[in-house]
Amino acid sequence: MNNSDSSMNPDGGDAVWRADREPALDNLMARILERNNVQRAWQRVKSNKGAPGSDGMTLEDFPAYAREHWQEIRQSLIDGSYQRQAILNSKPKGN
Repeated sequence: MNNSDSSMNPDGGDAVWRADREPALDNLMARILERNNVQRAWQRVKSNKGAPGSDGMTLEDFPAYAREHWQEIRQSLIDGSYQRQAILNSKPKGN
């Protein structure tokens, strides 16, 4: 059953589902964002020589960006308002 299908779930949808599980989801997000967990994740990305994402940010640029913006990124992840950066509009070279 799709939680947002009102014909199958007349009492609500995703919002009701999330509200019922909010404490567990909040606890999970808090654990994901613990300093040690984030540091381990970053170490794995570095060791895998991660490629730039859709925003074009390189491994070299990320630490400074993260230091400057971490609190706002973390808070937006916690409150559910996080929006990834727009995909860069670039064409492959030679076209």
